[in-house]
Amino acid sequence: MDKLASLWAFAGKHKYWITLAVAVLIIGFLDQNSLVRRYGYMREENRLRDEIEKYRQEFEESTERLNELMVDSGAIERIARERYFMKKPNEDIYVFEGDVAE
Repeated sequence: MDKLASLWAFAGKHKYWITLAVAVLIIGFLDQNSLVRRYGYMREENRLRDEIEKYRQEFEESTERLNELMVDSGAIERIARERYFMKKPNEDIYVFEGDVAE
């Protein structure tokens, strides 16, 4: 019974600190909207924003290339030569290992 009384006296003296520690535990880790989950959601949001920006830039580059192809008829021939290594019947093409994109 003596241990229970000393525990009760300790809780009485430090009731505000105990309440604060329990609140931090609940808010920080156990709650549905805990700080740990919020941090994870923030990291996921930043990753998705970076991915959106990457796809936006890719879209702009693709749109620019498409507009170039629509306007310039020689661009189709240039792209066919550079990317697909196509050639005219009387030409020779030399392909280096560094030029081949995998």
